[in-house]
Amino acid sequence: MQLAAHPAHPALLAIRAWHADLTEIRRQIHRNPELGFEEHLTGQLVARQLERFGVDEVHRGIGKTGLVAVIRGRGTDSGRSIGLRADMDALPMQEDNDFAHRSCLPGMMHGCGHDGHTTMLLAAARYLAQTRQFNGIAHLIFQPGEEGFAGAQAMIDDGMFDRFACDQVFAMHNWPALAPGKVAVRPGPMMAAADRVCIRIEGRGGHGAHPHLSVDPVVVAAHIITAAQSIVSRNVSPMQSAVVSLCSLQAGNPGAFSVIPQSATLTGTVRTFSESVQDIVQKRLAALCGNIAAGFGATATLTYERVYPATINAEAPALFGQRVAAEVFGADNLVTDLEASMGAEDFSFMLRVRPGAYFRIGQGGASAGRMLHNTRYDFNDEILPLGGALFARLAERAMPLQAA
Repeated sequence: MQLAAHPAHPALLAIRAWHADLTEIRRQIHRNPELGFEEHLTGQLVARQLERFGVDEVHRGIGKTGLVAVIRGRGTDSGRSIGLRADMDALPMQEDNDFAHRSCLPGMMHGCGHDGHTTMLLAAARYLAQTRQFNGIAHLIFQPGEEGFAGAQAMIDDGMFDRFACDQVFAMHNWPALAPGKVAVRPGPMMAAADRVCIRIEGRGGHGAHPHLSVDPVVVAAHIITAAQSIVSRNVSPMQSAVVSLCSLQAGNPGAFSVIPQSATLTGTVRTFSESVQDIVQKRLAALCGNIAAGFGATATLTYERVYPATINAEAPALFGQRVAAEVFGADNLVTDLEASMGAEDFSFMLRVRPGAYFRIGQGGASAGRMLHNTRYDFNDEILPLGGALFARLAERAMPLQAA
């Protein structure tokens, strides 16, 4: 799909001149995927490129395998600072693509585009280090372990914001459902909270031919699965959103067709946008599990883990982000009403301690079934200059050389 037309912004023009180099960097990262907190080669590549681009400082080992690059503007007396974040980790999935830059490692793949996010932030680093058209300090955050490892929280716990002041933080994620060359940002919810649910059911095993002598945990599990779907429809306001998905049932042995098992385990996820709805779902799920199991003479224990909070854009940074995005992408390519996603994002941890905003940058591919986490997904290299220019312009506009 062809990119939409964009203004000839100086940052975009400069970064477009490096497109071939950026594409090779991105594909090198794609060829060598690494899982959360194992991004050693990726970190070395990032550090090497940052040093080549002439940033002022590179700090490694923050939050295990994270990095922070420091770039000072032509002046720093404004006292202003900004954080720009990209995630670096891959997914534990097999890649089915057959192009030359496909993953070299079985069972690991950049199936979410973090290779592209990292490269876009490197593009911004190169531009900002060369031009330094800002008054303040830019902190470029290369984060490990976004895919389920809470790498953002690990960097925070390691004192990142104490060491590297950030008045605001910004991040972006490619979005296949949005056309290439479009960008979306708005105040309020962008991504949902992600909770992990595990329900352990204990019954009494027995012979399938004599079920009256047992307490069948599979039957209990089936009733819990059905009843759980009433939680949202009958407890959550229709004006709010929530999802309860029980995605796995493990019980018995497929080879033992006449054996009623002793226990069963359900696992799944809950997605919400507000803590009040989160509290309702957790409370009702616990009550349903316990009472349904008791009705059958069994027991059910719910383990409810709040993994990632919701990603909520603060109003002022989001509106600021819209103005900057309109400069780089053009007002016609700015989307301000894209609906929130029930997917989750651990940039939410950073947004809980610093004001900021999360963008979705269009890359296309959804019509071909190449959504995120698909075995044939690949990042669209055509949008690398756009993402890099947006990161760079956020720094310039947030820390202008002359006060507006």
